[in-house]
Amino acid sequence: MSAQRKLRYGMVGGGQGAFIGAVHRMAANLDGQMELVAGAFSADAENSRVTGEQLFLNPARVYASYAEMARREAALPAAERIDFVTIVTPNFLHAPVATTFLKAGFHVVCDKPMTLDLKAAKALRAVVRKTGRVFALTHNYTGYPMVKEARELVRTGRLGKILKVVAEYPQGWLLDRIEADGHKQAAWRADPKKAGATCCLGDIGTHAENLGRYITGLHIESLCASFTTFIPGRKLEDDANLLIRYQGGAQGVLHASQISCGEENNLNIRVYGTLGALAWHQEHPNELKFQPKGEPARILRRGNGYVSDAAKKFTRLPFGHPEAFIEAFANIYIEAAAAIRDHAAGRPGVYDFPTVDDGVYGMAFLETAVKSAKSKVKWTPFVNYK
Repeated sequence: MSAQRKLRYGMVGGGQGAFIGAVHRMAANLDGQMELVAGAFSADAENSRVTGEQLFLNPARVYASYAEMARREAALPAAERIDFVTIVTPNFLHAPVATTFLKAGFHVVCDKPMTLDLKAAKALRAVVRKTGRVFALTHNYTGYPMVKEARELVRTGRLGKILKVVAEYPQGWLLDRIEADGHKQAAWRADPKKAGATCCLGDIGTHAENLGRYITGLHIESLCASFTTFIPGRKLEDDANLLIRYQGGAQGVLHASQISCGEENNLNIRVYGTLGALAWHQEHPNELKFQPKGEPARILRRGNGYVSDAAKKFTRLPFGHPEAFIEAFANIYIEAAAAIRDHAAGRPGVYDFPTVDDGVYGMAFLETAVKSAKSKVKWTPFVNYK
């Protein structure tokens, strides 16, 4: 692969009426290192065709199915075929699509949660390991510079021993049963066949868990989960509350809700240690509160010279010029692109993006939580994810 060209990628999902596909396309395009050249954008061939037309793609590279796309792209000359595929379908298609493209020789960027269940996640991990291809999972909130700064504060011992982690992700958009009225994004999330065993925890609670693990490095020992379905007629939970015991003794609280009236996308995390504490709010992503023990609280802001090299690396604009959701997504893509280029060159490297192992851990988290929510005992050991 020439270092002097853009990476070529294809997309599965993300057709008309989708939300996250457009976000991925904007993020991938942000740094000018990748270009979309192919896609199977919908199970509806006409939707896929029209989407490709709207994106000015060559009609010959717009496919009626992901299987056709993988087969025909693999048959193209190396100088024309895609380098990787981005998967932005509902959850139940993640594993089969990823497996198909990995076996066809392509790298993969996949939306979260990684699969429909833990069994499928472990099987996909085995395929990734066997093929040796790059696999990036878009837990995009880890891409924010001030989240990386938070992790550096923990890594460098500024918080001391971690005692407690509080992660919250409240939304209010499912306070009404809009899936019954044909709302496309709500419909598949509320369908167990397409979303898996959870709605709220799988859709947004996985972000809260992943964020806590990314910042602190802590792994769960056991948890106690309570699921509630507040809206009559809904098949899966719309509110989840968890108590967590981490390996090493730290305690945690995690709640995810999609029926919290007035909340928009209020992911936030607080970490308390023996020497200090920190707090980060996704709706105010350029700021990180750092509270050293016995000292005044400090508000650290993205783009300033005092932040760590880890935060600086993923910052594009000077301070005072806000960076947010798209840029955080783009940081996942730019790291995955570096890994793909290095893979082609046979160079080893160290990268900062969620991997297939993070995806397996996330599915183990969901399986443990579902098991706990159904159990009368409640406190449930974390399931084996190895």
